[in-house]
This record gives sequence, C-alpha cells and structure tokens, in this order.
Amino acid sequence: MRARDLAEDYPLVQLTDDAMTAARLIAEQRRPGVVVVDDENHPVTVLPGSQVLRFIVPGYVQEDPSLARVYDERGGAEACVNKLEGRMVKELLPPKEKRHEIPKVSGDATVIECAATMARLHSPLLLVTDDDTIHGVVTASHLLEVILSTSGTNP
Repeated sequence: MRARDLAEDYPLVQLTDDAMTAARLIAEQRRPGVVVVDDENHPVTVLPGSQVLRFIVPGYVQEDPSLARVYDERGGAEACVNKLEGRMVKELLPPKEKRHEIPKVSGDATVIECAATMARLHSPLLLVTDDDTIHGVVTASHLLEVILSTSGTNP
C-alpha cells in the first residue's frame, strides 16, 4: 500500500484565514490539526491543535499550570477564545526559524516510510504531495489502523 492509497481529503486553511475558523475545524471535526497553505495552495506547515492551545493559554499559566485554578471554567474559556478573535492563522504559527520541516511524503511512499516520517517529525499528520500538489493527508490514527490490520492485530 502506498501513501496515495491512504491519503484522505483534509481541511486546508490559508495563512490569512481567520484563526477562529482553523480552531473550529480542529475542534468540531476532532482533527489533530490542519494543513496551512499559501495563496497558491502550496503547503506551508501543519498547525497542530497543541499549537493553537499554546497560543491561547497565557504563557504564565503554561509555565505554572497551578495558576490556571484562578480562573473558573467559563472565565478561562472566554479568555482563551478572546485571544483568537480578529487573528489570522499565520499569527498562531511559531516564527519561521522555529518551525519544523513540513511533514510530507510523495504518493509512492510506503506505509513504513510514512510512519518513519511521522515519528521523526513528531507530527500527527502527513501530507501526501507530488510537485507541491496536495493529494491528501494521512493521519497517525489511520496509519496505525493500517499497520495493525496488516499485522493481523485488528484495532
């Protein structure tokens, strides 16, 4: 089985799209992240849900999670959501020099090549591309399902 056989349609967001839209895609569709593309639909990076959380949770709370207890549930949620309003996707991303390599493979990549790339880059998503054309995305959960079913261990 090759990466092109495993690839699924996946939501793409542009750098200038509304940050709240990207967060809702992740939340409502229970995605591990979204693929960020430029104006010409060339992949830029993957925006994982954990990066959205990193953006919305105040730095002092990330450094000392016990400080989160000063917020009630509603107040904490509102404070986080307010940080997304009026922002663009590009504002959620780390600076270019701190971004990881784009997690991608060609359509001919094998299951193990896909797994190795995901593992090396610590990415829950893998873009399947040929010449900057995105064929789809392979998720870690789908890849594990394929590996386990191929080995005879039904997930």
